[in-house]
Amino acid sequence: MASSTTQTTIYGVVMNEKISVPDADPVGALMPHTLKEPLLGRDSGPLAGRSFMVKDLFAIAGRKVSNGNPAWYAEAKGAPATARAIQWLLDAGASLTGITVCDEFFYSLLGTNIHYGTPINVRAERHVAGGSSCGSAAAVAASMCDFALGSDTGGSIRVPASFCGLYGLRPTFERIDSFGATPMAPSYDTIGFVARDAELFRSIGRVLLTGDKVDADIKRLIVAEDMFARAETSMDEAIWQVFSMIGRSLPQAERKIIAGDDIEDWRNAFRAIQGFEIQSTLLPFALSHRDSLAPAIRERFEMAANITPAEVEAARAQRVEISKRMRGIAQAGTVIVMPTTSEFPPERDIPDGASTVEFRSKTLASTCLAGHAGLPEISIPAAEAAGCPVGLSFIGWPGGDEALLDLAVRLEPVLRNKA
Repeated sequence: MASSTTQTTIYGVVMNEKISVPDADPVGALMPHTLKEPLLGRDSGPLAGRSFMVKDLFAIAGRKVSNGNPAWYAEAKGAPATARAIQWLLDAGASLTGITVCDEFFYSLLGTNIHYGTPINVRAERHVAGGSSCGSAAAVAASMCDFALGSDTGGSIRVPASFCGLYGLRPTFERIDSFGATPMAPSYDTIGFVARDAELFRSIGRVLLTGDKVDADIKRLIVAEDMFARAETSMDEAIWQVFSMIGRSLPQAERKIIAGDDIEDWRNAFRAIQGFEIQSTLLPFALSHRDSLAPAIRERFEMAANITPAEVEAARAQRVEISKRMRGIAQAGTVIVMPTTSEFPPERDIPDGASTVEFRSKTLASTCLAGHAGLPEISIPAAEAAGCPVGLSFIGWPGGDEALLDLAVRLEPVLRNKA
């Protein structure tokens, strides 16, 4: 990728002397209506000289979003105000340089879009980048920017972070302001971010995280034995090799069954609640423009339309019990470790349809744990297996986001030395 950005290294930190939008898009990460000129951040601040991109669901004053669908973009109006998360990053010195591709209406974990293309995963080019924040992850992995914003409802930050070998955070529910981000399923929606570097990853969190912070040293580590057992064999083996190295930097591990045989019910409860909430957000537009939807996305919206109040009432009651169980384990000072996903990223040439149903189901079974309970979860780039990056996740306690970011920084030297 050609670039007009020059760099200087001061005390080991790369500082951009000139911020510009990319003059090429080698991985197909950018929307056709991406920025022509950067939105420059302040001259000083904790993120000064850094560049970032955002998933095409964030409002930018005077600009339209597509939510991954051209019919929405055609009918949209320019936003009256910029999303708070973007504004806070600009105020912290970072400059916005691009708008990235996402799965259509965020209703996929693959990272494919029939309208705008499938961003290339430079860490595993035969495979998808993961979704729905696919363009954000692909751009960061390809060094088109320093970090990127996305959203995570059912795994849309954690999955692409894992597949692209990045750090990714799904924060404690409501700890990053979602003003100016298109809602999908509001009781699960979070704003997250991805980065290549753990120190920068932590700095971004310090800018974006608000609300109740709960400080505690990590003194208890729970290995989610059932979630490791679900992982593909070569993935499981690679993670355990890494875990044996980083374990010296962590408390003595305890093995525990987190969901066990209930995991399918947990996943189905997520699907029911998510689908029911979508009835009040994206579904009216989607079904009135069903001819503009990819077949697999249309099928999911039609499924969501058929979820009844009785079904969601049962699912919500189950969610209360799931949250009690998860929060009972993830108390202050305790983290749960597990593979970010149990599956490798599917190959790029497999269409989003029947052949990817199993991938989606198995992945949601992993990602729904933190989502149900509103807990923070980071995915760190831990290993490689079958030619693909493999992410290791740590789920923390409510308000324990900063402790997870500190953990990522502490583990990075160990992980770097394993390479």
